[in-house]
Amino acid sequence: MNGNPYVIAEIGVNHEGSLDQAKRLIDLVKEGGGDAAKFQSYKASTLASKHSPAYWDTTKEPTLSQFTLFQKYDRFGPDDYIALAEHCQKVGVDFVSTPFDDAAVDFLDPLMPFYKIASADLTNLPFLRKIAAKGKPVLLSTGASTLGEIDMAVATLEAAGCNDMALLHCILNYPTENENAHLRMIRGLHRAFPQYLVGYSDHTLPDGPMTSLVTAWQLGAVILEKHFTHDKSLPGNDHYHAMDADDLKRFRDRVDVVAKLLGPSDHKAPISTEAISRRNARRSIVLTRDLPAGHVLGADDLTYKRPGTGISPLNWDEVIGMSLLCDGKEDAVLKWSMLE
Repeated sequence: MNGNPYVIAEIGVNHEGSLDQAKRLIDLVKEGGGDAAKFQSYKASTLASKHSPAYWDTTKEPTLSQFTLFQKYDRFGPDDYIALAEHCQKVGVDFVSTPFDDAAVDFLDPLMPFYKIASADLTNLPFLRKIAAKGKPVLLSTGASTLGEIDMAVATLEAAGCNDMALLHCILNYPTENENAHLRMIRGLHRAFPQYLVGYSDHTLPDGPMTSLVTAWQLGAVILEKHFTHDKSLPGNDHYHAMDADDLKRFRDRVDVVAKLLGPSDHKAPISTEAISRRNARRSIVLTRDLPAGHVLGADDLTYKRPGTGISPLNWDEVIGMSLLCDGKEDAVLKWSMLE
């Protein structure tokens, strides 16, 4: 792969309703090296019925109703998101917030460089059409989706005017166990939709080497999204499977190392630092014994030794049968000027 990934730190609602905390988290995203700070814009009343059951690990987040959980964190309104967008611009990261209703699509439009659509809305055709009509790039998460469903969503977005999108592999488990991450599906998305960028939205627990994100990047994910918090030990919500600024820094450091190891091109060719090796570690044709001028060279007169500053063994067949123009000493490295 060429280039570093675009990293979205998914703050979501880990600010827990505090605008000051949300701004602090944006600062930490910048400190860690993130490219975008992302939030979630919703109201519980437009997102879930009062009878919507949990689909997360209730040992980590004990709330049993989606409506009840979302109601805890739906305090921000349009003015708050404007303030957050301004703070992102001030610190130098992109502002993004996933809309979950039509009103959010509209008030977020002037604030964001692209839209992010959550996995759960991939089959929400009227919602997809509304977002596509805004004329901005779209990131579409594909958690819990079949290729047929993804194809329908892509076709819907295209028909409504969006031809600039990225598809994010995602597993809709909170958290996602490593054995359920199925990162090879990133390549499957590449094969199925070669016309679009592919990324990864990660819900695994972060480890020291940030293995999931590094692996996803190497499999072709050029956009990486992961939940973000200031304190992974906090109970509930998305803190327990989020990365923090230190995790993000470690990831960026690893990317830098891996990017250096990968190099700028996949075209196989010698690089400049190998010039001395090509010259001194390769072989030349060498005389096996003292020979007089005029001697016609045969195979027994020749061997091949380092350095590679003389006639290359590539020319072995050509040299046999040529004559020496001068006396040649044993172990002499043959030059073309010595032959006729």
